[in-house]
Order: sequence, then structure tokens, then C-alpha cells
Amino acid sequence: MFDIPTYFLLSPIIAGVIGLVIAVILYFRVKAQPSGNETMNRIAGYIREGAMAFLVREYKVLSVYCVVVGIVLYFALGVVAAIWFVVGAVLSLLAGFVGMKAATFANVRTTQAAATSTKGNALLVALDGGAVMGLCVGGLGVLGLGAVYYCYNESAHLGTILHSFAVGASSIALFARIGGGIYTKAADVGADIAGKVIENIPEDDPRNPGVIADNVGDNVGDVAGMGADIYESMVAAIVSAMAIALTIEAQFLPALLTGEAATAEAARWIAISLPLVLSAVGLFISIIVIFMARALKNSKPANVLRLSLMLPPILLTLVCFIALPLFGISQNVTWALAAGAFGGALIGLVTEFYTAMRPIRLVAEAAITGAGTAVIRGLAVGMESVAVPMVIVVIAAYIADHMLGLYGIALAAVGMLAGTAVVMTVDAYGPIADNAGGISEMSGLPPHVREITDELDAVGNTTAAIGKGFAIGSATLTVLALFSAFNMEVNHVRLAAGMAKIQLDLTASGVLIGILLGSILPFLVGSTTMTAVGKAAGKIVQEIARQFKEIPGLREGKAEPEPARIVDIATSAALYEMILPGMIAVVAPVAIGFILGPQALAGMLAGSLAVGATMSLFMANAGGAWDNAKKFIEKGGLPGHKKGSDAHKAAVVGDTVGDPFKDTSGPGIAILIKVMSVVSLLIAQLIALK
Repeated sequence: MFDIPTYFLLSPIIAGVIGLVIAVILYFRVKAQPSGNETMNRIAGYIREGAMAFLVREYKVLSVYCVVVGIVLYFALGVVAAIWFVVGAVLSLLAGFVGMKAATFANVRTTQAAATSTKGNALLVALDGGAVMGLCVGGLGVLGLGAVYYCYNESAHLGTILHSFAVGASSIALFARIGGGIYTKAADVGADIAGKVIENIPEDDPRNPGVIADNVGDNVGDVAGMGADIYESMVAAIVSAMAIALTIEAQFLPALLTGEAATAEAARWIAISLPLVLSAVGLFISIIVIFMARALKNSKPANVLRLSLMLPPILLTLVCFIALPLFGISQNVTWALAAGAFGGALIGLVTEFYTAMRPIRLVAEAAITGAGTAVIRGLAVGMESVAVPMVIVVIAAYIADHMLGLYGIALAAVGMLAGTAVVMTVDAYGPIADNAGGISEMSGLPPHVREITDELDAVGNTTAAIGKGFAIGSATLTVLALFSAFNMEVNHVRLAAGMAKIQLDLTASGVLIGILLGSILPFLVGSTTMTAVGKAAGKIVQEIARQFKEIPGLREGKAEPEPARIVDIATSAALYEMILPGMIAVVAPVAIGFILGPQALAGMLAGSLAVGATMSLFMANAGGAWDNAKKFIEKGGLPGHKKGSDAHKAAVVGDTVGDPFKDTSGPGIAILIKVMSVVSLLIAQLIALK
């Protein structure tokens, strides 16, 4: 067997440990910052307690799921597969838990920094809070998979163990993203309708019982939920590349290496190791970029965060261009990585255009003639926004395939996600800044404090939209790689058993049936999640109305609301409603694979990918456009149509529709297609001979 270099085995583990150590240092640095007065700490305490209460209840539900699936895997694939499934799930939960703890400490400290220091220091506190989440996601993902590879690199069961780890990460991501999305948008929509529309009071008004739940939702949805999503994307991309390397035919491998070392055996083991090593390099680059962003704290926040998102692909490409030939690795790898890395950056820029530039002005202008035209224009913007990112994904996949075939496509997905720690840092920064503004408003701090937090929050809204576009684009490329890995795994098992390969012929009835079944599933998940948000928001509106009616002096600001009741309603609804869409993603591929066979399952994956990728991007970008169109009017972007005008009220309606679009259903559909692909890869060996 080829002697794998020690640095290939240890580099992911070392990178993961370093990332986690820095995350711990930043966590305690955030906690050491001043937290403000008693009122600020009381409000922040409500947010922290609500967020942690949600996580504890959610984790109880997910622990039951992990035990059940672990038992099933124990009997189907063995004890090692069951153990690593649980490890993959636990690391995902741990990343979300630590990241949200940091975010709920950083929010009030960002407010205090804005009140007593400078905008630069407030930006720094928010960035440090986000970096804890980013480094936990990147560090735990690389460390976990690095440990798997270090322990089992010579095992015949390496593929099964990797797939099990990925299914654990994917399952938690699905439930965390959908559950958190339902919670955050139910609270947001309910608080907005009850406050802005019915009671006609400002956003984040302390009299509104739903405001605390809304701020809690920012954390459980956009920190813990998004963290699990990005963690799962990174794990799935690495596993897809390693799975292809394990099963690809030998004649395609030597092109990976140059010189005398270019043997099939050496190339196969380098191909298996390379995704992990490159992800470790990406984590080191992310750490450098995070510290560069911290050093630029006194620059414009928008420039700092945009630069942070653009630098990782450039630095990764430069490092690979210089370093890979030194180890006898072909520059084809650099081109494949660069295609994915720059593709992700371009998708982020396109998303920023559709959710923060001219299109939002068009949506705002459409609101002048009413809510109907605002909604229509937002839908049109969302539909149009799908085209360019999907073309970018196609071009990236084409370049990568030209360089290294299907393995190149998987490496492109790894390249797109190499800056995961930075992307998650910038994304988690947004909810921290948003919470800081809410705490400022509810604490009655001077207007200049809210001006600083609003500027930080405005940048956070844009980066959140970029993060969603990036997550969906990377999901599409990752699923392409997983789809290829599934087909290769099935054919690898069939050839070993002396059977013919399966052919994905579009005239075959099994494939056609699978494509049609797969095209249905994104609509089912979109429908169930939208319905869940609407039902929960309705209950919250009723409870807020009851409190304003039954609590004497609440409307006049002479009495305290009861935010805990709103938090409980949102939590119960989210945990109950997340079960159905979550089970669709896990059960559908298993049912179709065992009942209809691998051809139908491959067709289902293709159908769900085509519909899910475009639908999720459409929903995320339409929601972002509606949200920022409302804010555009609030900032005076439309002369003669200020906050509270008819145009603003129409834009609020669009924003209300868009909230579950961008933060619940769109991301939920993106995770759906990833989870189904990972589950299919895990069961491939069990259904291959059907």
C-alpha cells in the first residue's frame, strides 16, 4: 500500500485544533468586554435565556432522533458506522451551541461599545462574536473528518464511516436550520404584524412582547441554524470528494500527479487525502483573513466585510499555485479549486446586487402603488436572480470537470467552501449587530448609539443575503459531487458482484419516475415550512393582542410585557413543525431506493437538485429584496415616502411575505437536497444490487 505522508494525515487535525483554540480565546475576549447597565443586561439576559431554552428543547428532540438512527445504522452497517454518525451529529450540535453562546454575549457588548467607545470597537466586538461561530464550524468539521481519516485510512470501511459522519452532520443541519428558521420567522412576522401594523408602534419597541422572541430568533436561526448548515456543506463537500477518490476507476487518477510519482496507487491515496488537506489550508487562510478584518476595524464596515469574503478564494488559489507543484501535485487541482472558490465569490457578489442594489429600489418604487405590485416585483427579482448564479455553478463545474473529471467537480465544491470559517464569521456578525440595535432601542439609549448599531446591522443584512446565496450555490455544487459519488458507489458495488453498471438513461421508466418524484419534494418542504411559519405567527399575533388588551398600562409603557409566553409559543411551534419536512428528507431516499431501486433514486436526486437549487435561490433572493426595499424606504430612499407612509406599509407586506422565503423555506430546501444526497450515498451499498 502507498505510504501516506504524515503531514497529510495530521494537517487537518492540527488546523482544527488551532482554529478551536483561537475560537476559545476570542470567546473569553468577548465575555471580558463591558456589558453596559442593568437594563441592557436584563434585556440581553432574556434573549440569552430564550435562545438557550430553545436549543436545550431542540437538542432533546434531536437526541432521540440520533439514538433511533444510530440503532438502525448499528444493525444495517455496524457499530463503527453508528458511532461516527453520532460523532458527526454531536460536533454539529456543539458548533451551534458554542457559537450561539458567544453571539448572545457579544450582542449587548456591541451595544455598550457603540455607546461608550467607537464604531470601530463595536464592529470588532461583533466580529469577534461571529468569529467564534466561524472557527468552531471550520475547526470542528476539519478536526472530525481528520480524526476519521487518521484512524481509518487503511480500513476497507473508510467510505461507510465517512458517509455515516456526513449523515450525522446533515441530519442535525436539516432540523436545526428548519426549526430555527420556523422559530425566527414566526417571531419576526408575528412581532411585526402586531407591532407595526396593528398597534402602530416602532420596531424593537419594548412594549411589544414579541420583540424579545424576535431577537432570540435571530440567534437560533441565523447563528445556530446557519452554522449547522455551513458545517454540513463543508463536511458533505469533503466527503463527496473522498468518496469519488475511493471508487473512481484507476485510469483517471494519474493525471492528479506529475513526475515519477504519478502511479495509480499513489494518486488514489493522494486524491483521498487532498480534500481534507486543502480544507485545512482553507482554515488557516480563514484565520489570517479574520485577523486582517480585525485590524481594519476602523474602516467602513461594508468594506471590511466585503473584503473578508473576497480574500479567501484569492489567497487559496495563490497558495495552491505555489505549493502544490512542490509535492508533485498537478496544477489541474489548482484550476478545479479556483473554479469553485471564485465561483462562490461571484455568486456572493451577484446575490449582493439583487438584494442590496438597483433591484431593491425597483421593488420599493413598486410599493408606491400598493402591496400587490411590491410583491409582484419582488417575485420577479427573485426569479431573475436565479439565472446568473446557476450559470456560474455550471461554468465552475465545467472547468473542474475538464481538469479532473468528476473528482474535479468535487474539488471545486471543496474550494467553494474552503473559506467556511470566514463566511460563517460574517454571517453570524449580522444577528449580533441586529440584536445590538434591539437592545439599544429597548434600553432607551441615546439616538447616536442606534445610529451606529443600525449601520452595523445594515451591513449585516447584506452579508446575510450573501451568505445565503453562497450557501445555496455551494449546496448545488456539493450535490452535483454527491450525485456523482452515489452513482460511482453503486456501480463499484455492482461491478464487484459481477453485475452490469446502472445506466442513467432518460428514456428508462425508473429514471423518469425518480425525476418526477424528486421534483415534488422541494415543493412539499417549501409548503410545510411556509405553513408552519404562518400558523405560529398567527398564534403570536393573538398572544400579543391579548397582552395589550389584558395587561393594564402596557400600551402606555407603564407595565412590563410577558415575552416568555411568546418565546414558548415560537419554540413549541418550531419543534413540532420541523419534524415533517425533516422526515421527508431522510425517509424519501430510503423509501425510493429500497422500493424502486438505484436508478429511480438517482433520478430522484437529479429531479430534486434541478428544482431545489433554483427554487431555494429564488426564495432567498426574493426575500432579501423585499426586506431591503422596506429598509430603503425607511432610510428616505424614496422622496415623499417616509416610514409610516402607504408605500412603506406596502413594503412591510412584501417583507412579511419574504421573511419565511429567505430564512426558512429557501434555506430549508437547499439543505433538503444535500441531506437526500448524503443519505443516498450512505445506503448506496445496500441498494446497489436491487
